[in-house]
Amino acid sequence: MASHFEGMGRRVSRLRVSHAFHSPLMEPMLDDFRAVVGGLAWSEPVVPVVSNVTGAVAGPGLLSDPEYWVGHVREAVRFADGVRALRTLGVSRFVECGPDAVLTGLARQVLDHDNDAGEQVVFASMLRGGRAEDTTAVTALAELFASGADVDWTALFSERDRVPVDLPTYAFQHQRYWLDIPGNRAGDVGSAGLDGVDHPLLSAMVVSPESGGVVLTGRLSVDAQAWVADHDVLGRILLPGTAFVELAVRAGDEVGCAAVEDLTLEAPLVLPAGGGAAVQVVVGAVDETGRRTVDVFSRTEDAWTRHATGLLAPHTTVPDFELTAWPPQGARRLEVEGAYERLANRGYLYGPVFQGLKAAWRRGDDVFAEVELPEESWEEAHRFGLHPALLDAAMHVDLLLDGTDGDEGATMLPFSWNGVSLHASGATALRVHIRRLRGEEVSAIGVADSTGQLVATVDSLVT
Repeated sequence: MASHFEGMGRRVSRLRVSHAFHSPLMEPMLDDFRAVVGGLAWSEPVVPVVSNVTGAVAGPGLLSDPEYWVGHVREAVRFADGVRALRTLGVSRFVECGPDAVLTGLARQVLDHDNDAGEQVVFASMLRGGRAEDTTAVTALAELFASGADVDWTALFSERDRVPVDLPTYAFQHQRYWLDIPGNRAGDVGSAGLDGVDHPLLSAMVVSPESGGVVLTGRLSVDAQAWVADHDVLGRILLPGTAFVELAVRAGDEVGCAAVEDLTLEAPLVLPAGGGAAVQVVVGAVDETGRRTVDVFSRTEDAWTRHATGLLAPHTTVPDFELTAWPPQGARRLEVEGAYERLANRGYLYGPVFQGLKAAWRRGDDVFAEVELPEESWEEAHRFGLHPALLDAAMHVDLLLDGTDGDEGATMLPFSWNGVSLHASGATALRVHIRRLRGEEVSAIGVADSTGQLVATVDSLVT
């Protein structure tokens, strides 16, 4: 029998007992056992008992009947039914007092199989094979206490040279006090011959001594850049097109190019829920006009993909946008309540960081908006040129107007950015002016801070 189940890949352990309890092999001794238990004195239990014979709470008189215990030796153990009965009664703490944690593991399997989604269930074993008994017992008590059970700690310390101390008297507010360290902080990259880069998406840079071009590197993941997980389009976590613009602008800063003359997105960068992707921003040698090529690559599973390609230019332009007088004169206010529910119907499943649209107006083919990052993103925003989630939110009012009544229409993504210039960095809120150039697919964008000072401009964006 053991070899049969071992051949099936099952874990097998021979029972170290003298008899095969709860089986027909017990029947020859039942009469003798009945005679023994019949001579014992019985009383009703003080604590309710769930019977492993019935799988339910034992009723009056059941446990004081000698015949019940005779059947207990012979009948099957309905352990799983007993565990389920306890959960039905609201039991959420299971304590095993036996010599090991066998039943603890079995009880956990029962509830895991049932997909128990109720309150947190605690399993504690007072003894475990191969472990110190006192440490195991105190650990089990601590687990129970942490889950809300009452423990008489004075009894534990009464004969020990230990003095318990009270917890601090201030109220705990479920707030963490340790520091969050962004995953892409520049470390000791100098030991590898690289220069450190202080940017949320990039960690290091190397300069080509022959061409003067540079390569900036980093690693992207939903763990290191948690806000990216809020950019869900058609059920996939995509690095927003605005992040590619941010990467190109940062690369331009390193080589003295103040503008992204053009940047075409060739392939989306889909980030997995677990793991991440290495990213490289490659800037070429300067040409006779002062321009440089820029390409953005990522690598997942040892395969490189080029996601964006374009040109960096040394000079920037300042297009004329209406961002000083606010709200814009002659513009009709638009309803933005429920905007993100409407966008979700079209495949834009934006999370909180990307839900920045606060107000919107329209005047002819021009649209205006106010967008803002959630407060918890403000500190990180100061490390960006322009936080990708904030620039992405600047375009959401345009997305709403693309469909019939805002609920229909294609799912649009940025394709080609032209004439992108960053005039100020670290913004947490923006005024937005979008000017339609050709139909619904090409627009010029200007954004300013809350005082009307220009932050960034885009000569044209093709979706």
